[in-house]
Amino acid sequence: MTPSANELPASEENFAEMLEESFGATDRLEGTVISGAVVAIENDVAVIDVGLKSEGRVPMKEFSDRGSAAELKIGDTVEVFLERMENAQGEAVLSREKARREESWTELEKSFTDGDRVTGMIFGRVKGGFTVDLSGAVAFLPGSQVDVRPVRDVGPLMGSEQFFQILKMDRRRGNIVVSRRAVLEETRAEARNELISNLHEGQVLEGVVKNITDYGAFVDLGGIDGLLHVTDMAWRRVNHPTDVLSIGDTVKVQVVRVNSETQRISLGMKQLESDPWDGVDTKYPVKTKFKGRVTNITDYGAFVELEPGVEGLVHVSEMSWTKKNLHPGRIVSTSQEIEVMVLDVDPTRRRISLGIKQCDDNPWASFAESHEEGTIISGEIKSITEFGLFVGLDGGVDGMVHLSDLSWEKSGEQAISEFEKGSTVKAKVLGVDVEKERISLGIKHLTEDPFASAKDFKKGAIVTCTVTEILGGGVNVTFGDAMMGFIRKSDLARDRGEQRPDRFAVGDKVDAKISTIDAASRKVTLSIKTLEIATEKEALAQYGSSDSGASLGDILGAAMKARGDQPAGDDGDAAADDGGDGDGKKKVAKKAAPKKAAAKKAEGGDDDEAAAAEEKPKKAAAKKAAPKKAAAKKTAKKADADDKPADATDSD
Repeated sequence: MTPSANELPASEENFAEMLEESFGATDRLEGTVISGAVVAIENDVAVIDVGLKSEGRVPMKEFSDRGSAAELKIGDTVEVFLERMENAQGEAVLSREKARREESWTELEKSFTDGDRVTGMIFGRVKGGFTVDLSGAVAFLPGSQVDVRPVRDVGPLMGSEQFFQILKMDRRRGNIVVSRRAVLEETRAEARNELISNLHEGQVLEGVVKNITDYGAFVDLGGIDGLLHVTDMAWRRVNHPTDVLSIGDTVKVQVVRVNSETQRISLGMKQLESDPWDGVDTKYPVKTKFKGRVTNITDYGAFVELEPGVEGLVHVSEMSWTKKNLHPGRIVSTSQEIEVMVLDVDPTRRRISLGIKQCDDNPWASFAESHEEGTIISGEIKSITEFGLFVGLDGGVDGMVHLSDLSWEKSGEQAISEFEKGSTVKAKVLGVDVEKERISLGIKHLTEDPFASAKDFKKGAIVTCTVTEILGGGVNVTFGDAMMGFIRKSDLARDRGEQRPDRFAVGDKVDAKISTIDAASRKVTLSIKTLEIATEKEALAQYGSSDSGASLGDILGAAMKARGDQPAGDDGDAAADDGGDGDGKKKVAKKAAPKKAAAKKAEGGDDDEAAAAEEKPKKAAAKKAAPKKAAAKKTAKKADADDKPADATDSD
């Protein structure tokens, strides 16, 4: 029978308690870091005695630092992590790696809490970033947190001690995220503040070109970057910063502006050189010619370099006297050396206006000197527009013939349709405006103005006209020296039945009275009707009255006989001896009816004349109540009148 603990002797009781206490303490050691001594090194394994009933084995690589061999010898005291008391072989399970990690985690947690930086080494690359050894603890470094700017090659950073800032830490999951960029930004901010506080405008510094853009270059001034704008690199025009600088160049710059709030620094290189614009108005006086090189061409002109750093603008309007609406690139080319004249200098705004065409003679002034007003020229029609013709002239200039200067007789729209582009025309110089670069020409001025003879005619004058055109509303006629006129339909005859334009033919000659002369519109209107009425009144006043019982034909016949004239027909040949046509015979019958015509009237041959002849006696009889004897007397008188014009012909 085994005795109980209470029944054991004192010595045995103490041993049991010590053994139980030893086992209990040993059980609590698992999962902690303990110290041990290296008792042996077998191949790549170190045998370590940690005071347990058996030793443990740890690979030698766990004692080595990243990238270096392990420096361990027998007798060294090391700290290891006890994972288990023993394994299947009865050996203690130890780990130097986990011991270091536990120590590191404790220190990292304190640094994370205090916000301190930690040191580590980048030793591997993983998806999205890199792995960092933080004194045994492995952390993740995202690719965006390596530097303030994207880094293409991380090789120079690997294997070297770096400072990092812990961004996130989870001990339970074993997750640590660090950033090198945060450390650099903080360092740069400190350096920037210190540097900016010591900077002032006009200070000259040396820096290294770090980056080049289209608008300038960034220069590292020793922890802080400044912008060197492309316009501040040289006094001359710089098309691109790469024409002057390259990445890595050491340059001397001057501080142009410092903004302490935004911490921006503007730098300049050209400020270290003398300003070529000093005294530019003295070096380049107005109206002086110089040679220059075309440096840039735009839509509105070309820039010409007179000397390094001094450029002037030749506006497109100052490039050529005659070439208008052309792109400057079609007149000059980049790098071409040309002669220019200084038109204006503004040193304050650093602008010089130049001209190319001023170096040549003004063709407009030359034309004005060689062609006085009234000179007749000939040229080719360059273009036809809605307001006139453009004619090419000597010296490359163009003159314009306005619509109103094409023809005396026709409207502008009608006259311009007769011209074709490329044809040669003659014209008279009407005026030259050198300042506005305009030459006025006239084609109609090559001939005399037919309306000029209108001053020889007055309103109410009787003229002989020639029919030139038959229209629905009347007829166009000419009279005098090619004077043109118009007779309205209502003015073609006194009788309404005779007011027909188709009664006339082109070439017919008629007498008419001038009704109006409008010099502004160049129009003359005439009237046959007015002439007939005036002739009738005159005949009645001189040779009789209708109250006496005489017909209009009797009175007109007497008037014709007294003057010894033959009545005028519509075609101008009313005389019977000339064998006039039917219309002429009708006119004779109207004004002075011969015996044969009177007989036909009595028989009803001409209804209108017969009606008029019968109406007159009836009115006279009604007024005076004359007996039948008066009618017989009238017949006798008419017979006497009919016997006089024996050469009259029958009018049908």
